[in-house]
Amino acid sequence: MEEVITRRLAMQNALFIIIGLGVLAVIGWVARGFFFTPLVALWIRVVVGVVAVAFVALVGIAIRDRIRQSKSEEEQRLKGVKR
Repeated sequence: MEEVITRRLAMQNALFIIIGLGVLAVIGWVARGFFFTPLVALWIRVVVGVVAVAFVALVGIAIRDRIRQSKSEEEQRLKGVKR
């Protein structure tokens, strides 16, 4: 039973990674047009870039914290299970 759950979680994590990479590719493709156009002032491109990096960092921190919390919840749940 535990092996099935582990496989399922591994598959979900792999799918989340694939979806995340796809989203990042689309965002990168759109951002390329924004950052390389001469119609937008340089300072605006820099500010948008800094804000985007900060947002991605915050999302990364939130994901990391959620993964840590999920692992600790799983450990707490399994402590009560007798083998």
